[in-house]
Amino acid sequence: MNSELAPDVEAMCEAVRGLARRDFCGPETFEPQDFRRRWQLAGRQGLLGVTVPREYGGSGLDAVAAVALMEALGAGCTDTGFAFSAAAHLFACLMPIVEFGTSQQRQRWLPNLTDGRMIAAHAITEAEAGSDIFNMSTRAVRDGEHYVLDGSKVFTTNAPVADVFLVQAITRPGGGFFGVTAFLVEATTPGVRVGKPYEKIGLRGSPTAEVHFDQCRVPADCVLGGEGAGATVFTGSMKWERTCLFGIYLGGMRRVLDSTVAYASDREQFGTPIGQFQAVSHRIVDMLTRLEACSLLLGKAARELAAGGDCEVSAGIAKIAVSEAAVQLGMDAIQLRGALGVTGGDAETLLRDALPARIFSGTNEIQKNNVARALGLGRKRTH
Repeated sequence: MNSELAPDVEAMCEAVRGLARRDFCGPETFEPQDFRRRWQLAGRQGLLGVTVPREYGGSGLDAVAAVALMEALGAGCTDTGFAFSAAAHLFACLMPIVEFGTSQQRQRWLPNLTDGRMIAAHAITEAEAGSDIFNMSTRAVRDGEHYVLDGSKVFTTNAPVADVFLVQAITRPGGGFFGVTAFLVEATTPGVRVGKPYEKIGLRGSPTAEVHFDQCRVPADCVLGGEGAGATVFTGSMKWERTCLFGIYLGGMRRVLDSTVAYASDREQFGTPIGQFQAVSHRIVDMLTRLEACSLLLGKAARELAAGGDCEVSAGIAKIAVSEAAVQLGMDAIQLRGALGVTGGDAETLLRDALPARIFSGTNEIQKNNVARALGLGRKRTH
């Protein structure tokens, strides 16, 4: 048990672990009907709105509790892709509506998105604009009481099943930070077209696809945060995602570490359990050390976010540490299982699901750039 958590949150975490083991472990690949069934169940159980205010159907919890609940979800749910989709929905889509939406927008969208009746997707990445978001080609032009959107997005999580898109588009070319605007766009809007789901190395249970906008007319009251506030909306969403979503990977690592300890205790070679061999035991201790260090780093970022502070540095560091540790732990778990590790199972699955974590939410290289900039590196010191 985590002594920093309130007893009711601890009880919620235990319930989520059990629920995830029983009901959220889906098929190896994305299957639309089963995905929607589990999604609606997650909504009814409150998982899709843990940080959404109670008046909109959420639980009103803070980032610290959210990380703990995501860790419980990751520990219980072997389908990390499904857990990832749920977290991306909540932290990259719902929290921007909570923080930047008008009263009418919150009332319109949040209840249905929180209880599982609807699914959201954040559409920002483009083929030529990943980390360089100000180089987006998607445009939104004001036309009376509407904006007309044209452009395409790639690698959009939940796109094949989304009911609403949070779309970032350029409204003032050359305007830099203030030239980007965020829009809430219904999937049924004429001019919206979603491509086929990608085949991915990992997170296979999370549906991802391209989204195309062709003369898509969006009412002006669907602007989120005001014209020119898109970059601010995006930055806010990434604070939540880089902190809370990665709790899923803590849970997944802990689950695989536990199974690895059990394997090393049961598997015998030369008449003795392999866990007694120093090469094996030391590797497992290294796995545990990295996991516990990541837990502390993510907890620090969550506390800063919950307190309303600027968690850019702590969230960036935690994102780097968790994603790199998850990859390494997956490799270690495979190595300790020998040939069994490469024929399937939780170790192999963790490694595949961990590889994308070094890329999404801003690559680890970009995170290092952000942290270095926050430290003032590259600028002359004045004395």
